[in-house]
Amino acid sequence: MHMPFDITITREFCAGHQLRFPDGSLEPMHGHNWRVRVTVEASALDDLGCVMDFHVLEGQLDAILQPLHNRLLNSLPPFDRVLNPSAENVAYHIANGLRLPANVTLKSVQVTEAPGCEATFRP
Repeated sequence: MHMPFDITITREFCAGHQLRFPDGSLEPMHGHNWRVRVTVEASALDDLGCVMDFHVLEGQLDAILQPLHNRLLNSLPPFDRVLNPSAENVAYHIANGLRLPANVTLKSVQVTEAPGCEATFRP
């Protein structure tokens, strides 16, 4: 179902990663200035005339990203064992950490790891 209203926030963080290949080897460690865009939607506006408070959404995203900032993703859960630290899985991890009001739905999480290299998770 198409929702008529959406809002988007953008944040950045710096982190290194190494993709794990099927044979167990790792690509060379390297870092990115990651950019994250979260878009949420609602079928109706709240009592303030908003999808939701931007600051609440920003606070949630900041809380998810803070433990990743200036770290090697491979050393942090869930990227240490469960998820390969790809841009796609970073987007998935962020999406799973958001707790939205009942009337608000996650539309997408876009993660850019380098200019021109973007992954999008849509629930």
